[in-house]
Amino acid sequence: METVQFIFANGGAGEASYANNSSFQSKMISKVKPILEESMKSLYCNSVPSCFKVADLGCSSGPNALQVAYDVIDAVHNISRSSSITFQIYLNDQFQNDFNNIFHSLPCFYQRLREEKGEGFGACFVNATPGSFYGRLFPTNSMHFFHSSTSLHWLSQAPKGLINKENIYFTNTSQCTVYQAYLHQFSEDFNLFLKSRAEELVHGGGMVLTFVGRDETSDIITPWGLIGLVLNDMVLESLIEEEKLESVNMPRYGPTANEVKELIDAEGCFTLQKLETLKSSWDEGLKENGNGDLALDANARANFIAKYVRATTEPFLTSRFGEGVIDELFLRFGEKVAKLLEKQKLEYTYLVMFMTKK
Repeated sequence: METVQFIFANGGAGEASYANNSSFQSKMISKVKPILEESMKSLYCNSVPSCFKVADLGCSSGPNALQVAYDVIDAVHNISRSSSITFQIYLNDQFQNDFNNIFHSLPCFYQRLREEKGEGFGACFVNATPGSFYGRLFPTNSMHFFHSSTSLHWLSQAPKGLINKENIYFTNTSQCTVYQAYLHQFSEDFNLFLKSRAEELVHGGGMVLTFVGRDETSDIITPWGLIGLVLNDMVLESLIEEEKLESVNMPRYGPTANEVKELIDAEGCFTLQKLETLKSSWDEGLKENGNGDLALDANARANFIAKYVRATTEPFLTSRFGEGVIDELFLRFGEKVAKLLEKQKLEYTYLVMFMTKK
């Protein structure tokens, strides 16, 4: 059986770690918090289970994983006003994920709950559940709520048999077959994700999902397309073998809102209660000055972007091209981003959805 090499982020707490380069993702969690709170009110305005079971899928490491857990607990606690609810929190990511980084911060997390919710606050148990969310993770009819942020745009694998020379992703100039191959892989993965969660959720349980999508009216400008350009330059300078580049395709896909809606409707187990699109600049999460304006030049902003892109893709790129080229790759990537920032505004399109099990 073929071993699929999943994407996972840089572990630890070093300069290039995800833990120290995830303020962009933290900003997205904050943006979606009102929708999370709204979904909780919709699901549990009448009664809250005595043991509330929730999973954060694709939690990665660092402070963001426990921030999501806190936001869920806070929302449920505000609805119920009960001190008797027990929370069972499951943190999910790939087997290679740095769960130890999260465990080390659990004492502070529990202390925060006691201080802010009072000593009478019900019990909270946090567990790790490693494995791919493209498949079953929990017993049948056992979960009340699923959350996932900035994760489902990562595919289980790159499209098979794809010939995509000189690119590692699809762009405006890609052939239609490249786009179709990516859409097919996303459709298979997302359908399996929905089927798995439908089996695990109790009747009426819900999910809030946030991931990078695509605005079909805009040009396709992505960090992954820029990485492909950098890799091509390095091939021309004999820093990377051409054969290696031709064999690599980035296992991620940004769907349109219509593509996602059609897949949810076709799978049939969920009712889509809300589907919104959010725009987010590539440098969102970068520290602002006292006036709330970004006071940094294009090079500083590009460096911020390069760091968080590296934190999420370095293990994948290292496994394909070796450690020796990574520093140079992201130095050049930052330079290309800086040039673009001087000419235009770079934005992601995020899809945010709330759905309930029928």
